[in-house]
Amino acid sequence: MKPETYLPLAQILGARARVIIPAIFELRGAWTFRRALAEVRATLDYLDIDRFSLLGHSFGGGLELGLACENPDRVVECVFSDTLGVEERFGLAQEATRHPLGILRMATPPATKAFFESIIGHPAQMLAAAMWGFSSDREPYIYCVVANGIPCHVLWASRDSLLARSDGEEFARGLHATFNVASAARVNHDWMFCEPELFAKHLDRLGLQVFDGDSPAPGRRAPGRRAPGRRAPGRRAPSGRPSSGPAQSE
Repeated sequence: MKPETYLPLAQILGARARVIIPAIFELRGAWTFRRALAEVRATLDYLDIDRFSLLGHSFGGGLELGLACENPDRVVECVFSDTLGVEERFGLAQEATRHPLGILRMATPPATKAFFESIIGHPAQMLAAAMWGFSSDREPYIYCVVANGIPCHVLWASRDSLLARSDGEEFARGLHATFNVASAARVNHDWMFCEPELFAKHLDRLGLQVFDGDSPAPGRRAPGRRAPGRRAPGRRAPSGRPSSGPAQSE
């Protein structure tokens, strides 16, 4: 999804924390998992952000896993919302191959609108990212995140029409994460941007360090430290333009 899709939630969270949404499909050239991770890291370095909490929705949770695994010293904590898990990706891949429009029929109108807005602007990148999302092996990254002791939480819609709750529970168990379901009865997959106030309340219940005023807040580097590979002042920011919003989008 485009960063703008998540602005309602970003405006709520922005009162309590510095919030960044990377445009994860706006890459120079072909979309690859490695290139997407590199661009997110370059964006964080460009903004002089040392340590950070991650929030990923759906597809974005896969990138979140990779970023946390490869940068454990910089990641404070992870929150995954309705993320494509280990088992569900195979079923969705088969469904997408047999009936491409069937996936969209299961999505809500706001999600479908946001999807088409994204794919019109970046069709090749979206297709490549979707193929990676359906076929990639997440288990090594799950083991890596657990081995590095990164605190994790999984939030799930009460009526997710795309992903099975059992898969979310299995995903949470693999991460040694908390698992919480939306308290409202009819909350769908895209509640992060359709029900931002409710989603923010569930985030607040997790006791996240990013909202703890007594603990060091994720953000800027200590004085005198230089970001690895950081761009010189005045140079163009990396693609994946920053905008206020969650650290990972769908």
